[in-house]
Amino acid sequence: MASSASESAGAPRPVIGLTTYLEQAKSGVWDVPAAFLPKVYVDAVARGGGLAVLIPPQPIDAEGADAILDGLDGLIITGGKDVDSRRYGQQPHPTNDEPRLDRDALEDTLLQRALARDIPFLGICRGMQVLNTTLGGSLIQHLPDVIGSTRYNAGGGVFTPNPAITVPGTRVAELLGDRVTVQSYHHQALDAVADGLVVSAVGDDGIIQAVDIEGATFGVAVQWHPEEDAAEDARLFAALVEAAAEYRDNRKARA
Repeated sequence: MASSASESAGAPRPVIGLTTYLEQAKSGVWDVPAAFLPKVYVDAVARGGGLAVLIPPQPIDAEGADAILDGLDGLIITGGKDVDSRRYGQQPHPTNDEPRLDRDALEDTLLQRALARDIPFLGICRGMQVLNTTLGGSLIQHLPDVIGSTRYNAGGGVFTPNPAITVPGTRVAELLGDRVTVQSYHHQALDAVADGLVVSAVGDDGIIQAVDIEGATFGVAVQWHPEEDAAEDARLFAALVEAAAEYRDNRKARA
């Protein structure tokens, strides 16, 4: 497990909040609506040196979002169902998931307040799409209509390897080098890029694979699933946790 300078000096590990699913789920005799997140996300944060805290969909306003963020040193918006297309002014494509309006609302409010605080942020798959739509961008609703293949979504829970070519001078390039093989599972991607975002990686077909947040101390989002590849993508989680430790220490110093 990676460790930050703060942790080695005896400070507790940075606390990283991760948004979760809210779906019908079975466990033993129970078949109920449940908040959950695949364990690979928690493991990835732990390997990076952080402590994972799960944030389920729930009604919040800006004050509620601030209350959540008061207890966090970093934030990850995770993968999941398609963002409601009405959030970016479009009618849904027939292939879209039934929208999870509660999750859309939570993540939108939470992200707006996180950006205002400059809390270290990592968006994963849906998380990058939420970032873009929250800031006024739009999405390609069904990639096969644009690229003519299902290379990014094989279905059946099978992740597909694809290249991501980074843009020199961006944070993603600094962390991952010129090119990385990534694990994909998405049928949507960024279309119009929101003001305040900088494209930091693209596929060999031009599909946007990552963005940096302009002016953020640490703000990165990727279209792929870094939690699925500990060897290649651990650097993203380690960098987030390192930035979270600095954020925590700076906040304490100001208190």
